[in-house]
Amino acid sequence: MTGSTGAKRVGILTAGGDSPGLNAAIRGFGKTAIGHYGMELIGFRDGISGLVENRSVNLDAGALSGILTVGGTILGTSRDKVHRMHVDGEVRDMVPQVVENYAKEGLDALIMLGGGGTAKNAMRLVDAGLNVLHLPKTIDNDIARTDTTFGFATATEIATDAIDRVHSTAHSHHRIILTEIMGHRAGWLTLAAGIAGGADIILIPEIPYTVASIAETIRARTARGSSFSVVAVAEGARDTEDTADYEAARLLAKSAKTPEAARAAKAHLAHVEDQQREHTFTLARELEQATGLETRVTILGYVQRGGTPCAADRLLATRLGAAAADLVARGEFGVMVAARGEGTEAVPLSEVAGKVKLVPPDHEWIAAARQVGTGLGD
Repeated sequence: MTGSTGAKRVGILTAGGDSPGLNAAIRGFGKTAIGHYGMELIGFRDGISGLVENRSVNLDAGALSGILTVGGTILGTSRDKVHRMHVDGEVRDMVPQVVENYAKEGLDALIMLGGGGTAKNAMRLVDAGLNVLHLPKTIDNDIARTDTTFGFATATEIATDAIDRVHSTAHSHHRIILTEIMGHRAGWLTLAAGIAGGADIILIPEIPYTVASIAETIRARTARGSSFSVVAVAEGARDTEDTADYEAARLLAKSAKTPEAARAAKAHLAHVEDQQREHTFTLARELEQATGLETRVTILGYVQRGGTPCAADRLLATRLGAAAADLVARGEFGVMVAARGEGTEAVPLSEVAGKVKLVPPDHEWIAAARQVGTGLGD
């Protein structure tokens, strides 16, 4: 131990979807907190649910050994909302219970690893008076005010490898192959993997597409002698008509003034989303009809979130975890530990919670894709 701090006992949890690099971040924080600052660390099982139910485990140096390269999270995770949890058949605000458990465990701080939903949960606990830090995790790279998130680099490698592999089948069989990649509202992952994998067309939520535009790109390729096309499709990509319907439903849900109106609007939004859920298969049928080329769909799904984190994610997660321990030692809370260049920055959670980082239409990745001849469906 080479440092000292007023914080002696710290809790840590992982919430939301699993992601490569979670264990590396737990290790980065834990080894710094324990070895450098002499803190005691406890982990809460299964995210917010473990915090509410006070299911914890001591994390000593032995527990942190060997987890750097392990995918997923040793603590488990869940997607619960702390202010709206299903308990005994009813929806309840469990923030007071968390405050009670925090005190019962004698915690001086709580570290929450997760994405946008976790940032909102963290903000609610900050508002309740707890000392909370958030670390940005998601393969979607859509968290505001951070250059990147751990999990994104590994998922990009996985999706890029998949696009590389479908090229050979598309070429051999003279097919169009649509590779569906995760990303409901933000297209960072599809855009990055599409560019890196040399996809001929990239479709992301931020740029509504038309079937006519995609078909024209494919026909132009055929005229140049290319008898196949590989299309990288974000799961949240939509054509212009579906985008208008979705945005109208989302705006209605966001602007509802009464609980009854909110429930009705959310039900309508869910119905719209459900109708559009099979959009990649619908697009495949439409492209086959428009081009005369056999069309197939490959959905990568959860394989993008699993497995060993790549070196870039291990490095990022370790840096953010260590920086979080420094912040705890200095008594700085209510912030997200953001990646900023090769360093880190403590960003107020109020500037992160409820925000989504989308791909700007003038982003340099978009410009580069267009310059090398990649179609974007618009």
